[in-house]
Amino acid sequence: MYDLVIIGSGPAGLSAAIYAKRAGLKTLVLEKSTMSGGQVLTTYEVDNYLGLPGINGFDLGMKFREHADNMEIEFVEAEVTGIKSIDAPGCNEHPMQDMKAANIDLDACRRKRIHRISTSQGDYETRTILIATGASYAKLGVPGEEEFAGMGVSYCATCDGAFFRNRTVAVVGGGDVAVEDAIFLARTSKKVYLIHRRNELRAANILQESLSRLDNVEVIWDTVVEEIKGEDQVQGLLLRDLKTEEKKELVVDGVFIAVGIHPNTESFGNAVKCDDRGYIVADEDCVTHTAGIFAAGDVRTKKLRQIITAVADGANAVTSIQNYFL
Repeated sequence: MYDLVIIGSGPAGLSAAIYAKRAGLKTLVLEKSTMSGGQVLTTYEVDNYLGLPGINGFDLGMKFREHADNMEIEFVEAEVTGIKSIDAPGCNEHPMQDMKAANIDLDACRRKRIHRISTSQGDYETRTILIATGASYAKLGVPGEEEFAGMGVSYCATCDGAFFRNRTVAVVGGGDVAVEDAIFLARTSKKVYLIHRRNELRAANILQESLSRLDNVEVIWDTVVEEIKGEDQVQGLLLRDLKTEEKKELVVDGVFIAVGIHPNTESFGNAVKCDDRGYIVADEDCVTHTAGIFAAGDVRTKKLRQIITAVADGANAVTSIQNYFL
C-alpha cells in the first residue's frame, strides 16, 4: 500500500515525487515511457527555465530524473489501463464538498479509501493518486516533421519563438492557438506566414482583428503542408493549394504547428471529472472532484502550460496531498 502513486514522469510528476519523498510519503512513480522527462525530451533548447538558459531539453529531463534517482524514488515502467476507487461503508465517490454536505466523516473516509490502479504490470493500491500524464500535440504527419522536431519544427511559440528573432517563420492552423502564435511571433520575427486549410479562420473575431493589423503577417488560404524540408534544420515547406492542386515551396526558417493539443486522459475513464476538451478539472491546488485523486501539469485545466508551471504544480499537488491526510 502506497501513500501516493504518481502517474507520469514529466516535470510535474518528477517534481511531485521529490516533494513527496521529502515529506516522508511512501511514493511510486508509474511511467509509460522508457525515459523520464515528458515533452521536454524532444525540445532542442530550453531558454526560459530559470537558472539554466540554453540547456538542451534532453539534458534538462535527465537532470530532473537524476535528482529523483538520488533520492531513491521508486519507479515502475507500466501503462495504466484504469483506476478504481474502493470506499468504506458510508463513504462515496462524490466531490469532497458534497461529502461535507452529507455529514460524512471525511477523516474516516480518507483513512479507509483505497485507489486501485490497473496497469500492464499488475495492480497497485494507494491512498492517493497524482495524475501527471501531460498532453500531446496533434501532428501533421508529413515527411520532415519528426526529423526536424526541435530543429525548426516546434509546437510551442511561447517556448521557442525567441530563437527566430528577425527570421521568417510559418504557423500552421486556423484556431485560437494558431492565431495567437502568429501574433506572438510577429512581435519579433521578420515575417510570419499563417497557413490554413480553409478559406476562413476559426479563431475568435477579436484575435482575427488583431492579426489583420499586422503588416508582417501573411495568411495563405486553402493550403496544406505536404513536406517540411531542410538539411540540418528547417529551410522550407512544400505546400499544396487545395483548390488548384498547385504545389509550391515556401522558404522559412521554422514552422510552428498549432493544429490541436489533447490531454493524455484516455486511461482514466470516469475516475475524474474532465472539461469538454478532456482536461482534468483542477485549480492551482491540483485538487480534482474525486477525493484522493489529484492532477498536475499539462493534463489539468490551466492557462499556461510550460515546464516551470508543471514543476510548480508538482509542489502544489504534494502540499494538497499532505493536507488531505491531516
